[in-house]
Amino acid sequence: MSSARGSGASPVNPGAKAKEVLVIKLSALGDFVLALGAMRAVREFHPSARITLLTTPPYEEFAKTCPYFDVVETDGRPEGLKATNALLSRLRKAKYDIIYDFQTSGRTRNYYSVLSRAGKAPLWSGHHEKAAFFHDNPARAGMHSIDRLAEQLEVAGVAPQGRWLGKSAPFPDLGWVRPKLGDTPRLSPAYFGIQKPYMLLIPGASEHREAKRWPIENYAELARRIADLGITPVVIGGKAESAIAQELVKREPRVKNLVTRTDLFQIVALAETAVFVVGNDTGPMHMATLAGAPGIALFALTESNPDHSAPRGPRTVIVNSAPTLKELSVDDVWQSVRALGIAPV
Repeated sequence: MSSARGSGASPVNPGAKAKEVLVIKLSALGDFVLALGAMRAVREFHPSARITLLTTPPYEEFAKTCPYFDVVETDGRPEGLKATNALLSRLRKAKYDIIYDFQTSGRTRNYYSVLSRAGKAPLWSGHHEKAAFFHDNPARAGMHSIDRLAEQLEVAGVAPQGRWLGKSAPFPDLGWVRPKLGDTPRLSPAYFGIQKPYMLLIPGASEHREAKRWPIENYAELARRIADLGITPVVIGGKAESAIAQELVKREPRVKNLVTRTDLFQIVALAETAVFVVGNDTGPMHMATLAGAPGIALFALTESNPDHSAPRGPRTVIVNSAPTLKELSVDDVWQSVRALGIAPV
């Protein structure tokens, strides 16, 4: 088990007395979404504090709508010495009662190092050996993001009455999206010309890691089988998936192409009423399963360990029976569709 470290007397988390709190989470989408449970825990533990999130531009709108933050700053990855100095100067002047580093990267470790040299070190929760609340578990790199952040919070004293100690970690919740945005048409499937029943296909993954991408011909065959059940396959993703989506529609015209057309809020809303979702190890897949869609997540044994990064929705099946996704057959995935009760056995 990890322990809190500091100089002199044991550090104490200010809890409800805190007035200014900083949370650092820069990227990536999947990691950001998986950190929402920990972010909520911070909000609940510091009910009267003004909580600032330091992040990057892709998450600005999402974070500003999220009920856990009062201020959102997006220069967490400044370019150049001048911008970096400006950021560090602002953090120093803010005099945060406590800082939660949920990124725990080399960059954010350096932020702590600089801030601690400038005078009194801020109360810091993260992976820095001189931090007041040092998450020093040597196995942390092999932990799932949700579990790792939960243990980091335990070290910082954010586990009142053992709420998740030895039990379940603070789980990401996306149920705030619709209440915050209201009954807006753009959150409806009909906004995109989609009628129920439908499902989501998420073929994206890191462009430089081909083994993490299930071949387009397999997605097309899966889409054909799904459409034959009377369920509309809907493909979502970013600009990098444009060519994939176009080829998918060419091979199976019953596919609805929403690539580049959905924002993060719309992904959540579409997932809430989707029959199910199938996708690679990518950020929107985490969002879809956390929003409640039954999910089938495709993992290549040589590329990703599901124990570290698998989606954790309430009904998620992990398919990881092949070294690379190229070797994963459509029948392998179809077995999971049957297991979810969507296709006849």
